[in-house]
Amino acid sequence: MPSGTSDEGQSPGTWRFRRPERVAGAPLRLSDLDRLQQRRAVLRCVVTIILAWVLIVGAFYVLPIGHESSFRAFVRLAVDIALIAAVFAWQIRRISRAELPELRAIEALGIVIAVFLVAFSSIYLSMSHETVTTFSQPLDHTRALYFTVTVFSTVGFGDITPRTDSARLVVSAQMLLDLAIIGAVVRLLFNAAKARVAPADDSR
Repeated sequence: MPSGTSDEGQSPGTWRFRRPERVAGAPLRLSDLDRLQQRRAVLRCVVTIILAWVLIVGAFYVLPIGHESSFRAFVRLAVDIALIAAVFAWQIRRISRAELPELRAIEALGIVIAVFLVAFSSIYLSMSHETVTTFSQPLDHTRALYFTVTVFSTVGFGDITPRTDSARLVVSAQMLLDLAIIGAVVRLLFNAAKARVAPADDSR
């Protein structure tokens, strides 16, 4: 016998399957939505990530980047790591309250990566402003961002390379944090989304 409930007035053997009633504020999976709602939700997610990148990268280009000595570069590195951690914690909190936590996790990853890349780009740019020989060529905003992305993606074309020990240490720190972003951060974000939808799945 098929599972389902029949409505009054319907002929015998006609069944209409109903989804369980959704508790107000309960999280949803993307698969719980119909196709139109899925498209709208995905579109909102993509637009949110694009706008976040435009704002974060735009601020990098607009805000003045000064000169920074090697010592101040390491202080700045510590501050930027704390900033990235704060943004990450904020995104975890948003995921834990999101209606669509899976998409929120994707948004969070996009925002954390943007903040990460811009933070290191600004450090490299300020170090290059302090001493033009810090890297194999002087950096402007575009070159600093390009160099940061090549290190993050492990491509390493070799056209821009660090030439001082302080620059090599900062680049090494980025390499290690790249592994954390790719591994631990991605896992934690999506585990947070999974934990958010788990109670809803159990109640169905």
